[in-house]
This record gives sequence, C-alpha cells and structure tokens, in this order.
Amino acid sequence: MRIDIITCVPKLLESPFSHSILQRAQNKGLAEVVVHNLRDYTVNKHKHVDDYAFGGGAGMVLMIDPIDRCIKHLRESRTYEEVIYMSPDGELFNQSIANELSLKGNLIILCGHYKGVDERVREHLVTREISIGDYVLSGGELGAAVVADAVIRLIPGVLSDETSALTDSFQDGLVAPPVYTRPADYQGMKVPDILLSGNEKLIEKWRFEQAVERTRKRRPGLLLD
Repeated sequence: MRIDIITCVPKLLESPFSHSILQRAQNKGLAEVVVHNLRDYTVNKHKHVDDYAFGGGAGMVLMIDPIDRCIKHLRESRTYEEVIYMSPDGELFNQSIANELSLKGNLIILCGHYKGVDERVREHLVTREISIGDYVLSGGELGAAVVADAVIRLIPGVLSDETSALTDSFQDGLVAPPVYTRPADYQGMKVPDILLSGNEKLIEKWRFEQAVERTRKRRPGLLLD
C-alpha cells in the first residue's frame, strides 16, 4: 500500500511516520507514505496556495489549481482507489472504515487548511471525505496521520503478533476488556484469579463479559448499533 499525503505544511508530518509501527511498516516494504508539499505545484512566484474567498468573509481558501496539478501528477505514476479529503464534516472515521481502507491499494489524502478548499475540489477531485471527530483542527495533517496509522497497522505483517489487531477495541463492535501483566500482586492490588487459572475457555468467556460490560458503561451507543 502507498499513501500519498498532500499538504501545504509538510513538516507537521515528519515525526508521525518516522517512528514505531509506521516506520517499521515502511522498512519492511509493506507500506509507503509519501508527503507532498502543495506549494511545489503552484505557478505563481510567491508559492501561494490560498486566496480570499469570493463573496468576502474571514479566512483564506486553498485554491483548486495546485491541488489539481498535484493529484494529476500522482495519477500519472499509479492508480489510486480513493482520494480522501480530511474534512470536519466528512464521514466520521471508525474501525470499520479503517478495515475497509486497509484492503485497498493506493490512497491519496488531501489535508485542508485555513477555511478549507475551493468547493470544486470536493465536487470533482476527491472521492471521499473523512473526519476524525466533531471539532476543528488547524489543518488536516493530524487527521491524515491518524487515518494512516489506523489503516497501516491492519496490513498483514505490520504488527509482530498477527492476531493483535483482531482483538483491538471496536473490531467486534465492543471496546477491549481490561488487561494485566506482572506482577500478579502489586501492593495488594491483585490480578483477577481467572486470568491466572490457565483455563483458556473460561478466560475468553470472562474477557467477553468484561468487554460487554465496559462497552455498556463507557460506550453504550456501540451496543445499540
């Protein structure tokens, strides 16, 4: 999988893809993340990628021209299954969408900035709009990093334990149950006896019951869904 991220502030994305699982995935050749500076696709000498909104109003708007140039340039080299725009009013990102995107080939993620992008970008150039929550960030870069992380970790071979991603929260519509590790007794705070019993069937039953109860208390909407 290759993910191309288009942004006018590429330095914001230097760290997320240079560490941990995302770096390991790229080193293994399982995923490739390439960040493109939108300013490289401008035709004006000042490298402006934004302008005032027609009709007036506060804030600047990303112009369609450099975005279109960048996407066309990328499409000359490969096929992309989705061109995603990170938008506050896009579909709310969740584990189901992450699973879906992880099965696709190449993705483009466009990061909005300022007051957003010229509406013609949304109407004609992108295939999908995604939001990571009902709040506004300074730009789409952090959202793009979130989406890339959630998607790439699902690619087979990225995680050391192939079953780890399958037991994550939300994969089965529930949040994950509590987990414990050594020591079994820390200053009187003990691990539940069932987890030390060695009885896998009872342990799995306990974990499921805990997941349901935790979901009921913390994220009841998931049970309704």
